[in-house]
Amino acid sequence: AIKKDMEPALLLPMGFGAILVNIPVSGAVETLETLYNAGIANELFPLILFIGIGAMIDFGPLLSNPKMMLFGAAAQFGIFITFSLARLFGFSLEEAAATGIIGAADGPTAIFVANHFGEATRGISSAIIVAAYSYMALVPIVQPAVIRCITTRKERLIRMEYKPAAVSKATRICFPIIITLLAGLVAPKSVALVGFLMFGNLLRECGVLNSLSESAQKELANIVTILLGITVAFTMQGEAFLSVNTLLIMGLGLIAFVFDTFGGVMFAKLINLFSKKKINPMVGAAGISAFPMSSRVIHKMGLKEDPSNFLLMHAAAANVSGQIASVIAGGLIITIVEGML
Repeated sequence: AIKKDMEPALLLPMGFGAILVNIPVSGAVETLETLYNAGIANELFPLILFIGIGAMIDFGPLLSNPKMMLFGAAAQFGIFITFSLARLFGFSLEEAAATGIIGAADGPTAIFVANHFGEATRGISSAIIVAAYSYMALVPIVQPAVIRCITTRKERLIRMEYKPAAVSKATRICFPIIITLLAGLVAPKSVALVGFLMFGNLLRECGVLNSLSESAQKELANIVTILLGITVAFTMQGEAFLSVNTLLIMGLGLIAFVFDTFGGVMFAKLINLFSKKKINPMVGAAGISAFPMSSRVIHKMGLKEDPSNFLLMHAAAANVSGQIASVIAGGLIITIVEGML
């Protein structure tokens, strides 16, 4: 967190919290357990954090080019691959679902799903959360390596015109409401996640609650992030955390991220087989939820191949669609598992 400046807002509180709970006969354990039960076990902190995240997101690039929503869906491929692998390794259905959701590349969603199943996943929830945030921090390392393995230089040089369509204020206001309603129809279990995310975005776009929007983006998000990070550490007590399962979950988390990237890139390649206007396959990889890190990584990769090829806005559109798709995927996997139990 400090030396490499990778996701320090979460990893530093988590690291210090891990020290607190592993001091012998630590008096911090009971305090953190109280916070854990009040904010994480009941899924409160992740939901509140989503209000802040929603207020930070500008869906303008996506609304200008709605077809980029498809890449958000394609880049959730790793969730279901990892779910299946976790079952093969002997995890229960609930544990496999919670492990697979690491592929959402979305910390709050990972926390929400891991805690949704209660005691069935409590023993591995800390490993899932650490893996989710660690690999989000490692996006600049993981994604370029995967992309270079499955694309040619010719594909990475593909140029994409950016001609943004005008997006009306009414569209920006209606979008979060419509997405919430659609999520309720497609994946009812995702409504809490999607609804809080979209509520935050509505604060941003409505134009009459600027002070609330700014508070959600800054004070609210920062306070909840601090509490979330240090409270998660309650589950990182050595006797439970230092196990083979933790290493296995970290490995499965890496597989989830790799296949997310693979799914987005290969979907772009598939579209290119039938489309006259070619899509740079790297943009597909930005469909994961790690916003805005993934879109920046793709933009930098494009510039490295061709200094005059600007992919940022296309990648940003795919990236924000991934934010929506990841929380819907979280709701879907909960629904699937509950239907199988």
